[in-house]
Amino acid sequence: MTQETRREHSAKEKRKIVVLTIVIAAVATAIITGLLVNIYERKQEAKNPFYRVVELDDETEDPAIWGKNFPLHYDDYLRTVDQVRTRFGGSEAIPKTPTKADPRSIVSQSKIEEDTRLKTMWAGYAFSKDFREERGHAYMLDDQTFTERQQVVKQPGTCAQCHASVYVQNKKLGGGDLIKGFEKMNQMPYTEARKLLKHPVTCIDCHNPSTMQLRITRPGFIEGMKAFKASQGIQDYDVNSMATRQEMRSFVCGQCHVEYYFKGTEKRLVYPWAKGLKVDDIISYYDEVAFKDWTHAETGAPALKAQHPEFELWNQGIHARSGVSCADCHMPYKREGAMKISDHHVRSPLLNISNACQTCHKWPEEELKARVETIQERTFRMRNLAMDALMDLIADIKNAKAAGKTDAELTPAHNFQRRAQFYLDFVEAENSTGFHAPQEAARILAESIDFSRRGQIAVRDIGKTSTPTPQNAKLK
Repeated sequence: MTQETRREHSAKEKRKIVVLTIVIAAVATAIITGLLVNIYERKQEAKNPFYRVVELDDETEDPAIWGKNFPLHYDDYLRTVDQVRTRFGGSEAIPKTPTKADPRSIVSQSKIEEDTRLKTMWAGYAFSKDFREERGHAYMLDDQTFTERQQVVKQPGTCAQCHASVYVQNKKLGGGDLIKGFEKMNQMPYTEARKLLKHPVTCIDCHNPSTMQLRITRPGFIEGMKAFKASQGIQDYDVNSMATRQEMRSFVCGQCHVEYYFKGTEKRLVYPWAKGLKVDDIISYYDEVAFKDWTHAETGAPALKAQHPEFELWNQGIHARSGVSCADCHMPYKREGAMKISDHHVRSPLLNISNACQTCHKWPEEELKARVETIQERTFRMRNLAMDALMDLIADIKNAKAAGKTDAELTPAHNFQRRAQFYLDFVEAENSTGFHAPQEAARILAESIDFSRRGQIAVRDIGKTSTPTPQNAKLK
């Protein structure tokens, strides 16, 4: 190769290097530019958590309208139609032939058919006729409207408070006064109140439309928390102005997931927390005001029906004591692009372990699920022991009545049944199968068993001066 040839070859190599350098620089510039643009867009996205497409006010009840501003949250909300069963909870989609009286084509499984002992526990009460597994929020209004319990007893409008979006209706009924409207709806027949209701729980029931801040819209909870705080020495507690944001992330759920009763002829919705939130405090309150839900059809006992005391039981558990809210587990935060939003699918944490549990607990999903199911399995076993004990007590009281024992003679046994039944139902009606507070759930069921067995002793010892009473038998 001549010197001139070598020079030409060298020049070509240099040109190639220059061209390659330019290409690499251009590609790198494009990549860096794209990255910077993406970072900028994400930052802008994070600065604008929502775009105001429509104006919302204190009468915007339709969640679809809110969804125009909050499409990601609304997409999650729509998914509450999902029916997925976990080992001890959730609902299966059971096909049903629609009728004029009940147009539903899908329902959840019947609890009273799965365990017929429930019919005996609730004999003479509407729940012995129809009681199904709870479904997602999307179904809460229809399932209340078309339950067979509506045919057994004429329910009051009070039932709407936890099964529908009632904030706007209460305000309208009260001429702008939430409490007055609440009182008016309580006194309506449910069939009349139902005509006013359009949606299950919606955005406006938990959020201020101007600021998006969480708020309490259910008067029962407002009054219940005021009574509870008073029992702790805190007077004139106002949940909407005095609760922390983290507390509100549980309180908005506690508006409905609670024990309650209908007070007086006006059927006022009352949360029985004036003595505290524990089952012992609640039954003490009921005893003091001489309240009963119904008279047991087979024994004559003044019976109580627990509702769904998730808030009360959760308050006795380690998560509540650690400052973990309902929303942290059932509506955990997730990433959508640059935005951090709360998951409005609202479901069992066992169906969302990575977001709901592993944020705090750094163990494999299988391990965490096994821990939960172990707690639930043990709770369910104890629940069955308590149920068997209650069936024995009810059978003994029925036999005593058949043998001619009077209601006066059976009063101690009736009172034991009242307690045994309510304690058992407190765990039965609570939807975590003990997980919200495992030790408390075990204690409650153990006391239920004890009440049932002491009730049997009371039947056996009728006429003896040593007949035990619930007051001197109760564990302190």
